[in-house]
Amino acid sequence: MLRLSLLLLLSPTLLLAQDKELPLVLPKSVAMGTPRPFKISNLEPVSKGPRVLPKVPAAAQNLAKGCVVTSSAKEANAGDFSYLTDGDKGGEEGFEVELPRGAQWMQIDLAKLGEIHAIALWHFHRERRVYLDVVVQLSNDSQFKKDVVTVYNNDAENELGLGKGSDYSYYESNEGRVMPVSAVKARYVRFYSKGNSAAPSNDYVEAEVWGVPAK
Repeated sequence: MLRLSLLLLLSPTLLLAQDKELPLVLPKSVAMGTPRPFKISNLEPVSKGPRVLPKVPAAAQNLAKGCVVTSSAKEANAGDFSYLTDGDKGGEEGFEVELPRGAQWMQIDLAKLGEIHAIALWHFHRERRVYLDVVVQLSNDSQFKKDVVTVYNNDAENELGLGKGSDYSYYESNEGRVMPVSAVKARYVRFYSKGNSAAPSNDYVEAEVWGVPAK
């Protein structure tokens, strides 16, 4: 025990030895054609290198798999709310749940408190669209009136009334959008959007919430 304590004292990085790169499994790319030109002030520049995935605890898992999903919409225009957590990230037609036009949200109930380290989100990615006013929040309150933590916000003009965001808007692809989270403890995850560059609808394919049960 003394020897282990001395080793940790000499090499603090050993404390992080159990961390791992987010084990993200991507769906195949089914994008058709080139992206339509779209002008927006905060559009993400084209990446010149491979994406760097965040580190998560070795025991981290997708806490959202199979969890109950609700929405600001009474019903979907197409698909089912459950598609968001069914584990299928395919970009073909029929894999997405489509919400009505305007500002809408989808919400995952993790069923119990989780310590969240990363979130991955896929909108419809067969066509290279830019989804607008994407905001992702965590809370212990199902109504999101208190204890709210925003982990992503590209609503630069505060159209949703949740505050101005400084994150990039981006062309959707099979890579989705990965959001590092600083070990936030929460039970509910809410995803906002307000249409996209091709249509006024809000189309979701899958969301993964990576973490461990909170102590």
